[in-house]
Amino acid sequence: MSGSVAHPRMGIDAVIHPPIRFSVIAILSRHRNFEFGKMCDAVGISAAVLSKHMTSLEAAGYIQVQKGYVGRRPRTWLSITAPGADAFERHTAALLAISRGPS
Repeated sequence: MSGSVAHPRMGIDAVIHPPIRFSVIAILSRHRNFEFGKMCDAVGISAAVLSKHMTSLEAAGYIQVQKGYVGRRPRTWLSITAPGADAFERHTAALLAISRGPS
């Protein structure tokens, strides 16, 4: 076995890899802004769980969190950053390469 070619698993992003974070980033890769409550519903998790995972994604610079109001009600919106989009693309490419197996 040659040591000169890295296995595709090396492209897996540890921040994105957990299923909840992967689901959040995947949704954000298709939507410019996504409201926090709708994200909870879309991913099937509680607000507390989403908040925990948002913190990790935001700390990595993969998402941006914006707070504001709709009328008098506070709202939080999530959006993917350019580094987050790049990381998601690399991560999904690595998963695809792994699933295809060696040439």
